[in-house]
Amino acid sequence: MRKSELAEGDYNPFYQTYVDTLGDVELMDIHQKQLKNFPEFIESIPDSKLNHAYEEGKWTIAEVLIHIIDTERVFQYRALRFSRADMTPLPGFEQDDYVPNSNAHRRSKESIIEEYKTVRRSTISLFTNLDRQTLQVRGIASSSEMSAAALGFIISGHQKHHRNIIRERYL
Repeated sequence: MRKSELAEGDYNPFYQTYVDTLGDVELMDIHQKQLKNFPEFIESIPDSKLNHAYEEGKWTIAEVLIHIIDTERVFQYRALRFSRADMTPLPGFEQDDYVPNSNAHRRSKESIIEEYKTVRRSTISLFTNLDRQTLQVRGIASSSEMSAAALGFIISGHQKHHRNIIRERYL
């Protein structure tokens, strides 16, 4: 499925920034491409910068990387629930509550890369096995309707958005 095939109402406008960063990509292509290039990007970050924040009160690079992984897990879970026709409304998650409990400051690049690869492979496995009809199933998360397909694109767009921020503000 291509991003241009998302229907109106497939996601809350809050996520537009993430979706727009992708261009008109094919869902599985972008997931696979990022599985290859994002670990390379993480590896290129100097160790001395990993626990660096560009401003007081901002997350460190390690915290941003763990946030990307945490968010992918949450959105992947939402897509799983929707694709299995579980229409129970799902709550939002407060990202700022997750970061202090992530122990990002104790993580090595290698452990972050390994966790990222594991989570992304799981995302790829889930979405590979969803047909077009299932990708279009919608559920409620964070008080908004969204489709399983939109969640897949948001996962990749969210990652790219934060990668851009790391490049622009941290490195």
